[in-house]
Amino acid sequence: MTGGPLPDPTGGTPADGPVARLAGLVGALREHGFGIGTGETVDAGLALEAVGFADRGLMREALAATLLHGERQRPVFDRVFDLYFPATVTGGGTGRQGDAGGDGGGTDLSALRDRIAQALAAGDTALLDRLAAEAVAGFGGYGSGPGTDGWSSHQTLSRLRPETLLARVRTARTPAGQDPDFTDRLLDDEIRRAIEGFRERVRTEARRRVAELRGRDEVARRAVASTPDRVDFLLAGREQLDELRVTVRPLARKLATRLTARRRRAARGEIDLRRTLRGSLSTGGVPVRPVLRRRRPGRPELVLLCDVSGSVAGFAQFTMALVQALRDQFSRVRVFAFVNRVDEVTDFLVPGAADPAGLGERILAEARVTGWHGQSDYGTAFDEFVERYADALGPRTVVFVLGDARTNRADPRTESLRLIADRARRVHWLNPEQPALWGTGDSVAPLYAELVDMRPCRNARRLGELIGRLLPV
Repeated sequence: MTGGPLPDPTGGTPADGPVARLAGLVGALREHGFGIGTGETVDAGLALEAVGFADRGLMREALAATLLHGERQRPVFDRVFDLYFPATVTGGGTGRQGDAGGDGGGTDLSALRDRIAQALAAGDTALLDRLAAEAVAGFGGYGSGPGTDGWSSHQTLSRLRPETLLARVRTARTPAGQDPDFTDRLLDDEIRRAIEGFRERVRTEARRRVAELRGRDEVARRAVASTPDRVDFLLAGREQLDELRVTVRPLARKLATRLTARRRRAARGEIDLRRTLRGSLSTGGVPVRPVLRRRRPGRPELVLLCDVSGSVAGFAQFTMALVQALRDQFSRVRVFAFVNRVDEVTDFLVPGAADPAGLGERILAEARVTGWHGQSDYGTAFDEFVERYADALGPRTVVFVLGDARTNRADPRTESLRLIADRARRVHWLNPEQPALWGTGDSVAPLYAELVDMRPCRNARRLGELIGRLLPV
């Protein structure tokens, strides 16, 4: 940076100064998958130098403008920023927010709720920041040590119950003489947003205090929710899956570019050693002109065999949508869904719709994927697939099986999976469970892994990596 070291108006030590905090921020964001290079880090330092440290909001926006590559990264960035540049720290110095209430003995819960309601009604964000700090200090501490072993936003919010303040805030904000019913309809959504904003302030303050105890880097890595593409498929809720589906098209474009480049390189072929050595006789044995084996043009056929039951359904639906967006990369794509029966659902994936509305519900309602019970039965599904859809397999077919290999104690019938592996060019099994769980309970993953290539695939980022690496060209 051209202007020399960043100033530290608070007199903080270099180890905790603005440069160290910026480096920590960048490192934490990289841990969450942000692609931040050296040049962008330098730009961020220059931006901080330009805007100064007096206005924390301006600092936040300057860093976001220089470090982020998309709006979907913003929620993670904001939480990490609050750890490395908390509201009580200016320019990298250290400091603590007022610990009003101590361990809770001097904080009156009812009075604090009254003050929170008044601040919400007035829209006083500065006061809400102070009240969030007071609430965590008074009701968020836990442990049996001389001070506290940690801070919990969940514990604080369960005591405060700010969501129950809606009616009180609505009454305070209703103009005199105005119809309350009309006001209710106008204000309720706005008040709910304000309450959720206060809840997030409490979470931020709890993370800040935990960071003081355990270190910012550890908290930034473990206590900040990741971007949607790093959310565990099996733990993702409906809202997170909805956010994740927005990433289908960008991920598909990236994978298509990667596959096209691989196909272009592979089309040149490998060196034909015998013909190269024969041609080198005219140049004294020096292989000046390598002779290549030309590959036959052609694209692979793809078959998806997807468990659409229970918690693995979101994983299967996302992968179906991703493959649909990649359809042009294959000569043929066929998609099959199963619970304990298997049915072809290729026609359910509408061309051009990377995120088909209600895909999972439609498959369960219209496709024949269940028999007399609704539990997964991989063995029966594999048997039926071999019996009804053996024509989908061939020497150019790559099969992806998607599921957790939990059979609910049913016969795994490995002979059918072995037959699928023998008839296809290659079979890859993507399992959304972590390997430590394979073979536990009703999982027969180790048994199936002896027959096909089984790999853990717990989030969208890993799915993209595996598809880009495993698909033939």
